[in-house]
Amino acid sequence: MALPSRTDTDGLPQPLKVSRRPDGFPDDAPRPCGLYVRSGLSLEIPPRSSVRSENKCMQACALFTPAPVDSNPLRCGDYPDPEPAACEVLVRVNACGVCRTDLHVTEGELEQRKSPIVPGHQVVGIVERCGPGATRFAPGARVGVPWLHHTDGVCPYCRSGRENLCEKAVFTGWMVDGGYAEYVAAHQDFVYALPESATDLHLAPLLCAGIIGFRTLRVSGIERGGALGMYGFGAAAHVAIQVARYWDIRVYAFTRDARHRSLAMDLGAQWAGDSFDEPPEKLDAAMIFAPAGELVIAALKVLKRGGTVALGGIHMSPIPPLDYDLLYHERVVRSVANNTRRDGEDFLKLAAEIPIHTEVQEFPLADANSALNALKHDAVRGAAVLRVR
Repeated sequence: MALPSRTDTDGLPQPLKVSRRPDGFPDDAPRPCGLYVRSGLSLEIPPRSSVRSENKCMQACALFTPAPVDSNPLRCGDYPDPEPAACEVLVRVNACGVCRTDLHVTEGELEQRKSPIVPGHQVVGIVERCGPGATRFAPGARVGVPWLHHTDGVCPYCRSGRENLCEKAVFTGWMVDGGYAEYVAAHQDFVYALPESATDLHLAPLLCAGIIGFRTLRVSGIERGGALGMYGFGAAAHVAIQVARYWDIRVYAFTRDARHRSLAMDLGAQWAGDSFDEPPEKLDAAMIFAPAGELVIAALKVLKRGGTVALGGIHMSPIPPLDYDLLYHERVVRSVANNTRRDGEDFLKLAAEIPIHTEVQEFPLADANSALNALKHDAVRGAAVLRVR
């Protein structure tokens, strides 16, 4: 059973217009069994064993109304277990990475599409059971649940290998409930088989930060032996630099935080400086992961002729007015939208070959608000990951 939502005629979840009961939850929200809310409301909690066996409840952190993360808007408590639909698997979550997209969902920079919503789309777990017609994975299989939850499969984008642009795509942790929970339901065709060679915590950041960093690296057009700039050095960049170095690319890291500059140098950067510093050489390409539009101008100023600035985020602040001289000589600015399943499969294979090492900061599930706050304030070295089990 998924958390409740309403849908429009296109079938996409829409935000609820709700009134509130005294406990702060919407009038039409389910009354979770054994509810415990970390914002200060505390009710008696039955033993976990009785909650699970009698009421089929899971612990989850849900967002009802977007708000600044400083206000700790996620409500952590017990909610009904999800029920896998046709061709879906029910995944018992072990770990879930905390992505900047989760921050954009929580704070409303991405329009609310479902209320309440359980964020999280970098899920590592075990298939608990399969819904009707789901035969790809057997119970007990180790899998990853990513951002791309489903596409229509028939539109021109899907049929031309560009399913990341599907206009009817559905996304985990934004349109359907995600991995800030003990269980998540996912379509079997969009779930990745995972290797046994890495821990759950270290695999989780690969499922979005890693994959989107890999796609951004691809579309930047950077070639072996080239000079590449990375603006913003968080979860995505700290994985992408390992791929770039494996491909013999020189990396220049631009970040306002001294701790992140130190991490970049530890991972093989040629140089690390502030976001608006000038690197020792002009760049063949640049990737921007920080959601700051002014960095587009900064990157173009240090880009060679014919180079590309690839924007790896789903949300960015306004880009300042752009002088044509910065764009002239066939420089390119392009966005990176989501990823295809092929991106994920190619990247996970490469990650095992290198092998990729992720640096993670662990948070318990109940501290999801704290993890988002740490991410917002650049207090995470590498990637934040929620340990669910």
